[in-house]
Amino acid sequence: MSTTASSRTTDSTNSADSTATGGTAAETTADNAATLPKSARRKGAKRTKPANPSRRTTKDRLILGGLSVALAITAVIAAGTGQLHVAPMEVIGSILHGLNNWLQGWLDYFGTGLRAPFGAAPLPEHARGYETLWSVRFPRVVLAMIVGAALACSGTVMQGVFGNPLAEPAVVGVSSGAAVGASTAIVTGVAAHGNWVVAIFAFAGGLITTLLVYSLSRSKGRTEVVTLVLTGIAVNAFTFAMIAFYTYVADPNARDQLIFWQLGSLNGAGWISVFSVLPLLVAGLFMAFLAAGKLDLLALGERSARHLGVNVERLRMGMIVTVALLVGAGVAFTGIVSFVGLVVPHLLRIVVGPGHKLLLPASALGGALLVLLADLAARTLVTYSDLPLGMLTALIGGPFFFWLLRRTRNEQGGWA
Repeated sequence: MSTTASSRTTDSTNSADSTATGGTAAETTADNAATLPKSARRKGAKRTKPANPSRRTTKDRLILGGLSVALAITAVIAAGTGQLHVAPMEVIGSILHGLNNWLQGWLDYFGTGLRAPFGAAPLPEHARGYETLWSVRFPRVVLAMIVGAALACSGTVMQGVFGNPLAEPAVVGVSSGAAVGASTAIVTGVAAHGNWVVAIFAFAGGLITTLLVYSLSRSKGRTEVVTLVLTGIAVNAFTFAMIAFYTYVADPNARDQLIFWQLGSLNGAGWISVFSVLPLLVAGLFMAFLAAGKLDLLALGERSARHLGVNVERLRMGMIVTVALLVGAGVAFTGIVSFVGLVVPHLLRIVVGPGHKLLLPASALGGALLVLLADLAARTLVTYSDLPLGMLTALIGGPFFFWLLRRTRNEQGGWA
């Protein structure tokens, strides 16, 4: 009789603790089982075997390795596909030949007298094949990977910060806010000082919009799905009105660029664009990876995260800057490419789980792969035409967003 009473007391205490700290039902059951004496546990209960760390590490390496190999193969195929076809081995040979020239330049600079080892790599048979690859195809492929990695990771971070599965840069208006910043640089003529100015303005626009969405959508320490979606609708309406105003007052050249912004495209990508946004991507990914463990703790709830030593507000402010950096890198020279940050993290969570230490690098690789495939389709679906990249990603992401919205509503038992 005393054992039963103590068991009930322990169960109620553990349930209260779990409710206070935001723990799940599974965690509560496990805690109760651990605190109960052996005589009070059910004799027929099955014990769950703990996951094998080595097996989990092997699976993680296989996932990241598989995504990396798929991305490398797709990059080679994309670089060789187009009006001027280049065989995959010739694409690889051109990369090695370019690396050989770069390495040989450094060897000659230091006067070593050595010869770089990749001089015998096969080159394209077409007379302009090598030049086309390095001046047109390679920068476009690299920029596609940068944009995909930036947008997918920004979506992952936003979902972790807002605690909301529907948080995504294009959905809540952050991408269009960054586009307004870049459009401001173009219309005012500030962009004439260098492409890096456009990237900085895109970062500033994304930062202001992210802070606005964060302040408007949160209430009583949480972000409701309906509030977030409605905030995104309002922000998108305002930012697109700003872009429309800029389009009306701009000169013909700037007007063409602004129309390009609204469609989203990698047409015209160059190495200057790549090196202008690459620092934003590197800084954003570095900040996101540093905060991966804290984002996992934040998923337990603000109260639990604070008890575990996380400065929640500082973390959120840091991640808002991170999102602005990543979205600025994704939007600065391509325009609005939507739904990448929504589709990729959700698909990868099914495979790798919710832990950000694996989810973030997997999202970077998966986002790069998705945008690279979408750009390849944009260049090849219609002969002698370059379809807008943003249109293709919206065709993929729109139905996915509706499905996710319906599933979220069903899980929450409907919205008032």
